[in-house]
Amino acid sequence: MALMTSISGIRGIFGTDLTPENITRFTEAYGNVVGPGTIVVGRDTRVTGQICEDIICATLQSVGCDVIKAGVVPTPTVEMGVLKHKADGGIIISASHNPAEWNALKLLNEKGEFLNEERGQEVLDRANADERSYVAYDQIGSVVEDTHLLDYHIEQILELPYIDVELIQQADFSITVDAVNGAGGIAVPALLQRLGIEQVHQMNCEPSGLFAHEPEPKAGNLDEISEWMRKHHYDLGIVTDPDADRLAMVTETGELFGEEYTQAAAFDFMMDKNPGPGVTNLSSSRVVDDIAQRHHQVCHRSAVGEINVVNLMKEKKAVIGGEGNGGVINPDLHYGRDALAGIAMILQLLAERNLSASEYREQLPDYTIVKNKIDLENVDGDAILSKAKEIYASHDPNTVDGVKIDFVEGWVHLRKSNTEPIIRVYAESTSREKANKLAEQVMKEVH
Repeated sequence: MALMTSISGIRGIFGTDLTPENITRFTEAYGNVVGPGTIVVGRDTRVTGQICEDIICATLQSVGCDVIKAGVVPTPTVEMGVLKHKADGGIIISASHNPAEWNALKLLNEKGEFLNEERGQEVLDRANADERSYVAYDQIGSVVEDTHLLDYHIEQILELPYIDVELIQQADFSITVDAVNGAGGIAVPALLQRLGIEQVHQMNCEPSGLFAHEPEPKAGNLDEISEWMRKHHYDLGIVTDPDADRLAMVTETGELFGEEYTQAAAFDFMMDKNPGPGVTNLSSSRVVDDIAQRHHQVCHRSAVGEINVVNLMKEKKAVIGGEGNGGVINPDLHYGRDALAGIAMILQLLAERNLSASEYREQLPDYTIVKNKIDLENVDGDAILSKAKEIYASHDPNTVDGVKIDFVEGWVHLRKSNTEPIIRVYAESTSREKANKLAEQVMKEVH
């Protein structure tokens, strides 16, 4: 597989696609576009993280940037670090939920957010050009470490006016944590300790980067923690991906809470505390719309991608946002997906309402999302999308990102993949059978 490049960074298998040469090339481009200035650098626990960190820091110094090394921390902690240090940008060394052989550079701006299209394209263009530019020996940047950045991140969460540490402590939660041996293995237990939770069982929390199971926190990869919860009846299971920006949960009965419902719970909590609109992407579950209606609010929909959610949150002055993959964005902290913030908010919600995780989940409507695809080999993908828009014109389809068609019984979203010659087809309804029927109906009509 070739190196995957986008406006927000690069990603690949270390040693084949993501080579030291590629890392240097893109870091030089980034450092010259955003610098000279101060750059915060942090990483998850991947085995190749230390090597990537050394190359990145040295390259940033070589273009005249000062580096603040955060070490092994969650992605949102790096984002918070940019704000704390009033830095000019940040680089997160993490391939998110990809397997252990992968690594990546995620590029941030001075607000701790992913680069916008214009700035990201500037980095890509410079990286793909032949010329490189480095400073003289007497202009080389410095490197300092911030070993307290995670503490700062946690402290900022605890200082949110709607997080009551004493109430959470009194709830006497017992919690199991599965951090897949990623950065959450350090961060989540530290947060729970600060929240006064004494009974914490750590599962796969060794920060070795040797992932104990497939690292994406979704059904099929969480059998170990589900079985533990069924046997030991802890109050809540908490699961994070390797860089701890996505949050999944398991109820006390061992049932998966559902990543889409992580976002829903955060919407429910925040709209109750601070009434206002929410934002999620077009492929996220309808459950957040139901939550918004309960609070007499509106959930706006953006194109898929965190930066698109963030931009619409700012435009709509949203009080909460996120993505259906368990990504919770609380603008009171920063504009980025943050599993730690999500954990604190959901524990506060359960403590205030005196509900178990399963009891709260039962109060939410049930939806199922299915995923299909249309192969575009020898097929015009744009023509398919245009046909979908025309056929379903009476449903007022959303064309912000592909074509999304809302029906009474569910929805179907068609969008071209950025990495494969396919159209991704997402469908949701109140059962898997109904969702598949909707998807099949639309695919038959447009293809």
